[in-house]
Amino acid sequence: MNRFEWTSARDLAAAVRAGSLTVADAMLTQSGQPGTSAVILKAGGIDLLDLMKEGLLNPRLVVNLRGVPELGRIVEEPGGALRIGAMVTLAQLAEHPLVRARYSALAQAAGQSASPQIRQVATIGGNLLQRPRCWYFRSLHHHCLRKGGEACFAFAGENQYHAIFGHNGCAIVHPSTAATALVAFNAKVELVSAQGTKRVVALEAFFLTSDADIERENDLKPGEILTTVVLQPSKPSVRSAHLRQGEQDSFDWPIADVAAVVDMDTDGICQRASVVLGAAAPVPHRAKGAESALAGKRISEDTARSAANAAIAAAAPLSKNAYKLPVFEALVTRTILSAAGRI
Repeated sequence: MNRFEWTSARDLAAAVRAGSLTVADAMLTQSGQPGTSAVILKAGGIDLLDLMKEGLLNPRLVVNLRGVPELGRIVEEPGGALRIGAMVTLAQLAEHPLVRARYSALAQAAGQSASPQIRQVATIGGNLLQRPRCWYFRSLHHHCLRKGGEACFAFAGENQYHAIFGHNGCAIVHPSTAATALVAFNAKVELVSAQGTKRVVALEAFFLTSDADIERENDLKPGEILTTVVLQPSKPSVRSAHLRQGEQDSFDWPIADVAAVVDMDTDGICQRASVVLGAAAPVPHRAKGAESALAGKRISEDTARSAANAAIAAAAPLSKNAYKLPVFEALVTRTILSAAGRI
């Protein structure tokens, strides 16, 4: 790993003045090789240091955001919305009483991510902005499309952990487990620029498909900082769950994860449902067919299974990952039943 400068920002103004490029932009030059003079913003830092150790990123300056107090808080607004600072750790998110009570799928997703040690330092901002874990993307010796190259090596290579939906040109899966739950809750993110302007974007729209941009996973602009995740007020009738499936008891990224949010009336009829699949596509994949299959129905094992079938109906597995189809089918069924309190 090359030498780099380090500075700790004490407020947002200092942070945005110091930072200029996103990690994605810093990894790209005209030749597509890793950059050597970019200024990088530091979130939790785990993924950033991984990229630096792997030789994929060589920043001149790393800006530490730990000293910005407002980024480390979870605040309930008067109307009931919850504001989560980007530097809140996954452990804090999993243990926070309001998150556990109102947004249980998010608490479960955060509490199941990585290992207990990593959850104590990994932040929600860093988790959402981490770069793909595809081994071809992470290899210094594979100049893939996402790094400015001319091919996705996963299509003809080792693709057992790759996408089964939306792999148009690039077969990565989105690496954030927390994003699966946040998209299911229709969360928004706030982004602050070097000019002091603030953008508020729906998280689902913030993530970019491969069709929209083959080299970036999100719409973070140069000079911007993701400062806050905003969750809308949750009604008492809304229930949720998140389940993941890994390999044995591994702390590694899941091979499949699912978040379900259901709004049921007093007769137990589902008025609205959100079903989102993680580790399935380059972005958290909203299973619209599953959502339609639940709307207006009483949630039972039969309706949950029908929704699960609808969730995978449009899947297009690659040569080595068709095993994900029955895994997702079972996981969607169980997650819906869990959210509805049926198991």
